[in-house]
Amino acid sequence: MHLYHELDAPELPDADFDRLVGELRTLEAEYPELAEAASPSEQVGGTPSVAFAPVRHEVPMMSLDNAFELDELRAWGERLDRRLGDDRTVLGYAVELKFDGLALSVRYEDGTLVRAATRGDGTTGEDVTHTVRTIADIPHTLPEGAPPVIEVRGEAYMRRSAFAALNRAQEADGLKAYVNPRNAAAGSIRQKDAGVAATRGLSFWPYQLGQVVDGPELGSHTETFGFLA
Repeated sequence: MHLYHELDAPELPDADFDRLVGELRTLEAEYPELAEAASPSEQVGGTPSVAFAPVRHEVPMMSLDNAFELDELRAWGERLDRRLGDDRTVLGYAVELKFDGLALSVRYEDGTLVRAATRGDGTTGEDVTHTVRTIADIPHTLPEGAPPVIEVRGEAYMRRSAFAALNRAQEADGLKAYVNPRNAAAGSIRQKDAGVAATRGLSFWPYQLGQVVDGPELGSHTETFGFLA
């Protein structure tokens, strides 16, 4: 967990890491007496680095569940039905692509970008506004009529073409190549020098809202996507 979330230097492919965490959760469900509060299955992300100012999320920023098999997806649907109870029904599902990068919270006040933070441990993240401002996909101001406070959550990621170009530059300079685009993106966002991040060709995909003040009533995830667009 430390190598993956905090050092951005994993020793395993992401798929293998996710499967191991899934196996751990299965074992803990079968043998709850062995589960511990410090278990990796209970960790949302990494401990915020002291190198960046802490940002407390107004709305907790949780991680996503994984499902690798159809039976796991069905089990997730059944859990959702039980949580909703008898008086609510799922009418449909929104399906979207999964971008693998670094989860970010981008906050606007009165239409102006004022802060960007990593997820951190889900409650407190790292202030990375200086590097996030260099991502071309993220506007510094919003159109007239935007809510007075709106927190856009999404994924900062590196396209494969940008990742290949970065590793060519690393090799040309005699430096170590990055393991995968996900960790290259995360490492770029956590640069102290925004100028370095600006050269990495980072992208951003918004998929969720956090805190919103005086925003529109949105009845579905699809409506949220429409609003974000």
